[in-house]
Amino acid sequence: MKTRFLYKGDTKDERSTAYIEKKLERLAKLVDESALFEIEISGAPDKNYRVEVMVSEHGELFRAEETTQSIEASIDAVTDELEGQITKQRNKKRDLDLRSERSLKKKLVVDEDARF
Repeated sequence: MKTRFLYKGDTKDERSTAYIEKKLERLAKLVDESALFEIEISGAPDKNYRVEVMVSEHGELFRAEETTQSIEASIDAVTDELEGQITKQRNKKRDLDLRSERSLKKKLVVDEDARF
């Protein structure tokens, strides 16, 4: 898992960075090791924080964005949304593979004289 952080404003602090990395570990289990996580955080301590996370893996891009009053709430919402996107795409690929296997099985003609 490769991560790239982009901070806008005075939002950089070690505690929030550690929290974000901990939450992204859950997403890292769903994607390949070569996936790139790009995290953009903007805002000020007295205003709302905007967190945007993009995950690129094998030509696919998953993106989520959230604006709340705390970085922790924003990253929680973003990780939940990304987890849904990634599992939906994974299930979609799996279903398409199963469907193609079924259609191939239907097209398969077995010789009636064959012994099993």
